[in-house]
Amino acid sequence: MGRWPREFARPVADNGRWCVVTAGGESKEERSEPQPGSVPESDRFAVFRNKRFLLYWLSRLLSSLAIQIVVVAVGWQIYDLTRDPLDLGLIGLCQFLPALLLVLVTGTVADHYPRRIIMGCAILVEAMGATALLTLTWHGLVSPVPVFAILIAFGIARAFFGPAQQSLVVNLVTREELANAIAWNSSSWQAASIIGPVIGGLLYGVGANVPYAVAVIFFLLAAVFVFSIHAPAQRVVTNEGKSMSTVIAGFRYVWTEKVVLGAISLDLFAVLLGGAVALMPVYARDILHVGPWGLGLLRAAPSFGAIGMALWLAAHPVKDHAGRIMFVFVALFGFFTVVFGLSQWVWLSIVALATMGACDMISVYVRETLMQLWTPDHVRGRVNAVNQVFIGASNELGEFRAGVMAFWIGAVPAVVLGGFATIAVAGIWSALFPELRKARHLAGRV
Repeated sequence: MGRWPREFARPVADNGRWCVVTAGGESKEERSEPQPGSVPESDRFAVFRNKRFLLYWLSRLLSSLAIQIVVVAVGWQIYDLTRDPLDLGLIGLCQFLPALLLVLVTGTVADHYPRRIIMGCAILVEAMGATALLTLTWHGLVSPVPVFAILIAFGIARAFFGPAQQSLVVNLVTREELANAIAWNSSSWQAASIIGPVIGGLLYGVGANVPYAVAVIFFLLAAVFVFSIHAPAQRVVTNEGKSMSTVIAGFRYVWTEKVVLGAISLDLFAVLLGGAVALMPVYARDILHVGPWGLGLLRAAPSFGAIGMALWLAAHPVKDHAGRIMFVFVALFGFFTVVFGLSQWVWLSIVALATMGACDMISVYVRETLMQLWTPDHVRGRVNAVNQVFIGASNELGEFRAGVMAFWIGAVPAVVLGGFATIAVAGIWSALFPELRKARHLAGRV
């Protein structure tokens, strides 16, 4: 357990009230904190009795489904058009760059404005992006440049969406519900990542414009759900200035808290080096010789394993040796990446990808629980913006890394070398961050 940095306010309980108190002892704000409920460990669906969380979860599920459908359709469409793996890498880069360039803005916005409104507006922007892709496809005008421009717009929307949605969940549930909510929150993305690619592949087989039309509908429904959430309490420091020190508060907090820094940087480099998602169209078309439907199965396989693990964690949360467990499963993620890279059989590739997803889910669960429980609410948006840059770098920038390496040395060597690099990262980080390795419990201070 680290200490509170002097620059940050800390929440202090006082007879059921929570006061945000600075290091100098000055009370900045007082607000009722939701009282913990009694959530039996065996009741994995307990959090869905909270209507606000249910609406939030449905919104995230539908928007995630829409994103997955769009990504599968765009990946197949662009690779079918150009046959260049570098273009697949650029798809990831276009989605990542906005989060990186706007990181000093998006987290601050999430801490100073209603998070559900930010989520809803971002989803509407994504709906407009899907509409633009539908229009290009309908008129036969698809080419890399306009598609990349639309994906940049998607990236901007997701840059604002990420910190807001990650921070909002804590405002919707009690402390007792939080671990259960985080597991289900992760599972909504994983469920979408299972169903979405399959739906996207099947719909693309019907017609290239169909997946984009369905995505527009899902985005609009997601916006309706999130705007229907009753406005939750959001702890803010109203007299906090807009200085550069305020803007970079998220970076300062992450750098000070070595356990949090170790957790999110481990995920960054593990997935950045070991990610193989961008090259799945290459594997589907040129190595495993399956069509769009087969690509959908490959894209869905990691999330199939991840959601199975998420359901297990919802009822059996990690109680001890959390740090060691995370390092072990990151190394296993790298090992099964190597298996996938070398596989010539569809069934083995799917099994390897599913196991990769299950291993990655452990890392996601530990990291997200640490992030939400250890971070004060008034700075949580900025910390989650930093976290989103790490996640985006590991996913979208990892796709760019994979595409460039595949362009230089071929798809199979790019994936295999990335898997071995991930195993090495797990070993190096266990030595660099002993506090994280020795962390036994996930209980936080907020």
